[in-house]
Amino acid sequence: MRKTQSAGGVVVGPDGRILITNQNGNSWSLPKGHIDPGEDEVAAAKREIYEETGVRPENLRLIKKLGSYQRHKISKTGSDDKTEIKTIHMFLFQTEQTALSPTDPHNPKAVWLGKEKVAERLTHPRDKEFFRKVISELSKISSKRGR
Repeated sequence: MRKTQSAGGVVVGPDGRILITNQNGNSWSLPKGHIDPGEDEVAAAKREIYEETGVRPENLRLIKKLGSYQRHKISKTGSDDKTEIKTIHMFLFQTEQTALSPTDPHNPKAVWLGKEKVAERLTHPRDKEFFRKVISELSKISSKRGR
């Protein structure tokens, strides 16, 4: 089984909504992807967020690392691809940019969703589980914004 490293983010917009992306037209996930050789985790996360959503790296403010988790790659049909296990490093970002224009043809659609709807929309059970664990971090950001 192939082992790969990916990085991505939970991106909180100006109204507190969260960015998710559609992959290959059959699955929804948080924006993330492979870390290129020589690239650090944060740079990879920002690049992948830009490619999959159109939110520019300079418009992303890093809040903190949320943690890492493992899961199988999602196949083109939306099921687990057991030939690859990914370690996914996730970061929390804020942005004021609301316009979305994905540049990655494999991730043709990005949408903003209320945080209470994100877990139910995510396709992979491990993505759902991770998001549910970090949702309290999002509440902290929302309450700081109101001050």
